[in-house]
Amino acid sequence: MERSTRQRTAIRAAIEAAARPLSPHEIHDAVRVTVPEIGIATIYRNLKLLLGEGEIQAVTLPGENPRYETSHLAHHHHHHFHCVPCDRVFEVEGCPGRMDDLAPAGFVIDRHELTLYGECAECAAKRKGKAAPEPATVATKRPARAHKH
Repeated sequence: MERSTRQRTAIRAAIEAAARPLSPHEIHDAVRVTVPEIGIATIYRNLKLLLGEGEIQAVTLPGENPRYETSHLAHHHHHHFHCVPCDRVFEVEGCPGRMDDLAPAGFVIDRHELTLYGECAECAAKRKGKAAPEPATVATKRPARAHKH
C-alpha cells in the first residue's frame, strides 16, 4: 500500500465530494482549489495508484476517455447519464431489469451497461433561460429492482 500524500488525499476527496464520475481534468480543477500547484501528471499517477488499490473504479463510456468514481459507488449496480452539452456524467439509480429478451436466441447475458445521453437539468435550464436545480445524481422514475447481472 502506498503512503498517503496531500495530493492523493485531495484527489480522493474531490472524487468523493462529486458523487459522480469525474474526468481527470475535472479532478484536476477540483483539486487545484486546495492544492494549487498540482499538475495533471500527478493526477494521472495518483489515479493509477488509487485504481490499483481498489479505492476508485474507472467508468468507461463508448467513445470516451475513462472517468473515475469511488469504489463504493461502483460496487452497486447502476447506470450513467452523459450530458452532451457540458460533457459531465451522472450516476443513474435504478435499472430497467433483465435484458435477456434483447439478446439473440441462445445467447446468455452476464451483465449489462446502460448509458443515457441528453442534457442535465442545469444545461436544459440554461437553454430555456431558467434557474436549474442542483441534483448530485440523476434518478429514474421507477425504483431499482433487485436482479442479478
